[in-house]
Amino acid sequence: MKYLYRFITVVCVSCVMGSCADMMDTDSELVEFEKDNTLNHPTDSVYSVMGIVGKMQAIADRQVLLGEVRGDLMMPTNAASADLKRLSSFDFSVDNCYNVVSDYYAVINNCNYFIAHVDTALQRRGRNLFTAEYAAVKTFRAWAYLQLVKNYGRVPLVTEPVMSEQRAREEMGKERVGIAEICNFFIDDLKPYALTELPRYGNIDGYDSRKFFIPTRALLGDLCLWAGRYEEAATWYHDYLTDKVTPQLMNSHARSTWPSNVTEFNLTYPVRGYDVSSLGESLSFIPMESRIFDGVVSDLPNIFNSTRENNYFYQMTPSPAMKRLSAAQTYCMEYKAGTETDTVYVPKVGLLDDIMAGDLRLYANFSQSSRGGQDEYSEFSSIMQSITKMTSTRINTYRLNMIYLRYAEALNRSGLPQSAFAVLKYGLCPENIVECVDSLEQVAAGKLIDFDANIFTRETVIGIHSLGSGDSQANGLYTLPMPEQQLASRQDTINYQIPLVEDMIIDEMALEGAFEGYRFYDLMRVALRRNAPEYLAAPISRRGGEANETLYTLLMDPKNWYLPLP
Repeated sequence: MKYLYRFITVVCVSCVMGSCADMMDTDSELVEFEKDNTLNHPTDSVYSVMGIVGKMQAIADRQVLLGEVRGDLMMPTNAASADLKRLSSFDFSVDNCYNVVSDYYAVINNCNYFIAHVDTALQRRGRNLFTAEYAAVKTFRAWAYLQLVKNYGRVPLVTEPVMSEQRAREEMGKERVGIAEICNFFIDDLKPYALTELPRYGNIDGYDSRKFFIPTRALLGDLCLWAGRYEEAATWYHDYLTDKVTPQLMNSHARSTWPSNVTEFNLTYPVRGYDVSSLGESLSFIPMESRIFDGVVSDLPNIFNSTRENNYFYQMTPSPAMKRLSAAQTYCMEYKAGTETDTVYVPKVGLLDDIMAGDLRLYANFSQSSRGGQDEYSEFSSIMQSITKMTSTRINTYRLNMIYLRYAEALNRSGLPQSAFAVLKYGLCPENIVECVDSLEQVAAGKLIDFDANIFTRETVIGIHSLGSGDSQANGLYTLPMPEQQLASRQDTINYQIPLVEDMIIDEMALEGAFEGYRFYDLMRVALRRNAPEYLAAPISRRGGEANETLYTLLMDPKNWYLPLP
């Protein structure tokens, strides 16, 4: 896929940074000076916006890797690069090719230039020409800053274009701000454009170009979630999912299942039907190139999978912790016994493959097989690995089921644990809300759980847990946490439920979003919210199956979670 780029300003993309100014290095022959860049023609806006998309390609792989390599769901293999191994062990003492902060500021500085120079007053036939592009670029900038601050902890907030080394030094020398400040700033910055329609450039190489742009309300939900503004977060997610103008979004039903007529599970394979790489499930993505000549080609397939290019030596593999979490789930099957409905629970032992135990999403997306004819001296790996979530042509920025899970997280922290749990077990629709959420919580939730009864029905929604664990609505072992004894007040019960439901949501995020780059950030968000670094430190230090006390001690200090700025 080849894009037409108009580089409005270029930031250095070298792997080694020597000073603060290098974070926003403007010393490049590709810089076009301000007098040459008046953005007052439609083609200017198209080229400039697509140039920003091109800049985002440089950080696409990295966001996935920084979210997974530092988490607990994957581990590096012996074939992994030194830089991946150091990321996994949180050893940031030397230069690492994944620590290139200037790539983030390349996106940001290009956005700043566009925002400062586009002629937003220009009209044609009574319509503002650049409103859609202006909103899209503001959203790109906010998204880039959110990724930046999640990785670096405290960062310079630069909102004006930087065109000289002196100005770069001044901006990088400013006091750095943390995630709360970043989120609150960009919430205010994006709110006026929440309902602005994003650009429509038609199909580009077979893709609907609208998916190149980040959904503004979904991003506002994320910003509010990280900022601790939970009711606002739930509102943004809900309004995006239930928009009456654009297509309303039911969560995906694509899932892997055991055949309905199975009686001997040790003789049968499940049906692999789960495909998160489908364009229907992807709400927005960064398009990648198929040839390095055209731009940035994703290396994720070579890192996560066996390919001819890597002699079948994959560099990352699912951890024992990931396999343990998957196997800990209970797969439930609902069936008719005469006129009665009954359930059966799939056993966890005696299966054809241990990975079939529990939730089936790991089985659906991951496989290993022996490759015959190899010995210890062979240049080729004797084990082949495939993680089908990996695609070389695009890196998801927003995926439908993950938005539903963040919506559940926001509902729960808004004091609505029954509604949040219903997202996991049943799916939210008016019928399920009436049966599964008590009247007091329905009143408290109000419009936060308002769904169109003509569109959201039991036939069109599904609990997210059912995507891998069968008919969760019938699973008597998968229930809303309740205290053993009645507590003094309803609020005490809610306070008891919120952290436990949150744990279930975070587990579901791991099962649903494994290998996609979310895990480290999900653990970080809850650890910060609870002021409990052990929430992150404990699972990561145990990812190999046994406790790593050195790693646990290191991660108990949140300062060690972040990459160092130069």
